[in-house]
Amino acid sequence: MKKYFVKTFMGLCALGFSTVAFAQSAAAGVQAAAAGAQQAADGGMYQAIKVKFIEGGANFMSCIAVVLIFGLAFCLERIIYYSLSEINTGKFLKSLEDALDKGDVEGAKAIARETRGPIASIAYQGLMRLDQGIDVVDKAITSYGGVQGGLLEKNLSWVTLFIAMAPSLGFLGTVVGMVMAFDKIEQVGDISPTVVAGGMKVALITTIAGLIVALILQLFYNYLLSKLEALLNQMEDASVTLLDMVIKYNLKFKK
Repeated sequence: MKKYFVKTFMGLCALGFSTVAFAQSAAAGVQAAAAGAQQAADGGMYQAIKVKFIEGGANFMSCIAVVLIFGLAFCLERIIYYSLSEINTGKFLKSLEDALDKGDVEGAKAIARETRGPIASIAYQGLMRLDQGIDVVDKAITSYGGVQGGLLEKNLSWVTLFIAMAPSLGFLGTVVGMVMAFDKIEQVGDISPTVVAGGMKVALITTIAGLIVALILQLFYNYLLSKLEALLNQMEDASVTLLDMVIKYNLKFKK
């Protein structure tokens, strides 16, 4: 699973570096942004985005693009992790119940050991302490459930960080654009729409870009939260069911 994340992360980073390199090369030619307005109308959505990216300024637009790429990388890693953590819980618990009904504790351990996901890991920890009493099994399930819950929540804080950073960078670009506009007014000594428009345009484009990136990452974050809540609920239900199985096993084979 880490191998999949590394490959995805490296691919997204390569895309991010190429985007930054494109922005830096484009910053040297501000005239290309003005000349590209007509090309944007003819070249479709991609050309329009490229022109606006250049017009927004290489520094802030590159930072916002990097935030988007890294945020999507962490989101994709969590999506892969949650997908690999999902199992058919009902079928898994039924196989454990059948093995325990036969008194085959080692068979139940083998089933849990060979099944991926946090639910199987919690079940295995409980079965390893089956001969130590129901209280020890309960503590083991609770403790290891907390460990697995922490692993499921891992890296979500980074996603929230990038959600906060994107609009902040956009607003910072807005402030810088306003300062640029006032500098031009001071240099020219005249408040004309042509003088003010350049700085205002940079300010508005960076703000729009930051808000769009934050919205995209927020959608992924909410999706990840829904997956996380579903997995945590399955873990709790499976833990209760496993404790019931242990009680039945003790009543049946440890009289």
